[in-house]
Amino acid sequence: MVFSSITFLLYFLPIFLVVYIALPKMLKNYWILLASCVFYAWGAPLFLLVVLASTIIDFYLVRWMHQAVLLKRKRSILFLSIGLNVGLLAFFKYANFFIENMNSAFASIGVSEVGWTEIALPIGISFYTFQTLTYSIDVYRGTNKPLDGLHTYLLYILSFPQLIAGPIVRFGLVAEQLVNRPDTIDDKLYGFYRFCIGLAKKVLIANVLGRQADFFLELPAAELSTTAAWLGMLCFTFQIYFDFAGYSDMAIGLGRMMGFTFPENFNNPYNASSISEFWQRWHITLGQWMRDYLYIPLGGNRVKNSRLYTNLLIVFVISGLWHGDSWNFVLWGLFHGTFLVLDRLFLEKLLLRMGKIPSVLITFFIVVIGWTIFSIEDDVTHVYAFLGRMFAFDFSGISSVISSETIAILALAVFISFSCTARFGKLLQSFIYSDNLTARRSVGITVVSALLFIVCAGYVSASDFNPFIYFRF
Repeated sequence: MVFSSITFLLYFLPIFLVVYIALPKMLKNYWILLASCVFYAWGAPLFLLVVLASTIIDFYLVRWMHQAVLLKRKRSILFLSIGLNVGLLAFFKYANFFIENMNSAFASIGVSEVGWTEIALPIGISFYTFQTLTYSIDVYRGTNKPLDGLHTYLLYILSFPQLIAGPIVRFGLVAEQLVNRPDTIDDKLYGFYRFCIGLAKKVLIANVLGRQADFFLELPAAELSTTAAWLGMLCFTFQIYFDFAGYSDMAIGLGRMMGFTFPENFNNPYNASSISEFWQRWHITLGQWMRDYLYIPLGGNRVKNSRLYTNLLIVFVISGLWHGDSWNFVLWGLFHGTFLVLDRLFLEKLLLRMGKIPSVLITFFIVVIGWTIFSIEDDVTHVYAFLGRMFAFDFSGISSVISSETIAILALAVFISFSCTARFGKLLQSFIYSDNLTARRSVGITVVSALLFIVCAGYVSASDFNPFIYFRF
């Protein structure tokens, strides 16, 4: 089940909210947990058992670790907890990838292939694995104490707003909220408003651009003109942003309706003046997780330059693999890691001297090339072929395959994405996202939320195209 489905919008969410509001405070967490299990089981009932079992085992492992006196024993239990979570992620997400590549290698030397039954991927495994790791590592470090009740830990891991697609909510950020959080009308109203903004981004922008992007990406590269290749990739570039940023808005809004304050996950990433800045603005919770739980333990900025550059490449290759079990994701991670190294060497200073607009455009160009690598999973040679068409300088017309709706939505996406490079755009965004609810503003956002919800629900019901790119990660 996804947030932008009719099942969620017209059945799951209304029923959940009515019951949640009616229940006394002491039962609200249990209702969230029950609803979250139904939400996850809707798309993957068998995998719910895997998630529940691993989460319960991890809860008791961390409690055992916290009670241990000897540091050596604490560390051993921590490694056991990490091994459980990373092991499950590696098995379900990368076993197929490993066997496929091993069989390809065997075939090249005339050795018989290994028999294998393809493993299905549990929904959202990458996201909830990272959350379980933050819990065990933070408790080990003494940053937070372990939770007293199993049901509270299950709520932290399984809470449906951020279960399948983030943002990655660290334990320390919500530890207190899990047991004690506000329950106000303003939070519910603003949360629903934020949810509807995200829904509009997803349904009215990302879905329209996604249909056009798929059309061009599915064509053989030889049939693409340079114009078509760039248009397809620009559609994908804005699709993935409004798709994922919209979903993050919906998650933040849903959490706010329940009194949770989840971290922001995007901050106008296409306004970045360098790739380093892009990663401070794009999927912020993943970047911060990689920094604090991988990059800094590897030495961070405290090591000599050669080691620092190696660490950056390692972190971003792992980040690429986190996104999927395909070589294009490894190349995408290596691509961004290389530009982060170049930023450290000279590129960031060079872009700074060029001024804001040129540096933003150059960075955006680099990001689009990166999305080209990211978007084509079937064959790495197809990536090279598509990139070749992007720079073939064949500017044929494409008026017969692109609608006026797509052109209008693409223009809107460009305006929204880059408006905050100007002062008026920043002021407009601050006004739209402000949670300072005066009486007049409360009426205004109620009307806007209702209109957006109705329009989006109508659009979803009339369309058979409603993908979510990060759903499979």
